[in-house]
Amino acid sequence: QVRLVESGGGSVQSGGSMRLSCVVSGHTHSSYYMGWFRRAPGKEREGVSCINWSGSSTYYIDSVKGRFTISRDNTTNTLYLQMNSLKPEDTAMYYCVSDSGSGGSTRLCSRTDAGFGYWGRGTQVTVSS
Repeated sequence: QVRLVESGGGSVQSGGSMRLSCVVSGHTHSSYYMGWFRRAPGKEREGVSCINWSGSSTYYIDSVKGRFTISRDNTTNTLYLQMNSLKPEDTAMYYCVSDSGSGGSTRLCSRTDAGFGYWGRGTQVTVSS
């Protein structure tokens, strides 16, 4: 059974930093594209950042470029999202996603359909002004 478990969320003031982690079990981590999606109250889900299996290809949504860094450790089956200079508009539930069929980190993050890949239950990030 595939499981993705996120951790590292919480509350922080504007300008602060936070690191999210996602531990994957139940599949060969290194062969999957992975990413972080988020959903804020009243807004559509969006792909924040995605990465290919080797880490050589990454995607970031424009609003987080230069502030967030995605990385993965295939030896520990862990995905990370380092978030710096956090803003109140980053407040959302953040979900870890693992998918083998999207064909690329950009394509994974651009998906708006439902029912793809494996998802974690999410971790809440709240940024206060």
